[in-house]
Amino acid sequence: MKAKSIITAIVLAVLGIARVQAQDVAVKTDLLKDVVLTPTIGVEFGLAPKWTFEVSGSLNAWPVNDHYWKQWMVMPEARYWFCDRFAGHFLAVHAHGGQYNFGGLRNGISFLGSDFSQLTDKRYQGWFVGAGVAYGYAWILGRHWNLEAEIGIGYAYTRYDTYPCANCGDKIAEDQSHHYVGPTKAAVNLVYTF
Repeated sequence: MKAKSIITAIVLAVLGIARVQAQDVAVKTDLLKDVVLTPTIGVEFGLAPKWTFEVSGSLNAWPVNDHYWKQWMVMPEARYWFCDRFAGHFLAVHAHGGQYNFGGLRNGISFLGSDFSQLTDKRYQGWFVGAGVAYGYAWILGRHWNLEAEIGIGYAYTRYDTYPCANCGDKIAEDQSHHYVGPTKAAVNLVYTF
């Protein structure tokens, strides 16, 4: 709860500092996360002719079918645009952090040292922090509308407790940790610029 208060204060401070002018501010949603019922919203501010700063967040606070997938995440990001901001190619550096409670997700995925297949029979509850770099491209659809694609790689550190199944049982492992290196961002954003 304390982390949510700090993040809210940071977002409000950024909103208070930013000046609103034509093509200086954008609001966006990540269509990939929206499709899997994880609503995402982001706000991006122009800082200089080729620099912007974005803060996005996602929330999933409900179970879906037999899956237990609850999480919240905040991802601040600084972007350098090769041409004009909000259009064309960009490079970015991002941080990310949040909390999660996952389980009952049937899969056989083992990727870059992380065995996601363990989510089939166990539930993991914990927090994570990390950072990464990304590349993206924004297509101008109209005067105020853009479509943006972005992919990023980076690092995440997580601490978690393990439970025997998705919605039952006593804790079977406590205060574990994991280091992850690999994809940290994949987004297709629908963007409205002001």
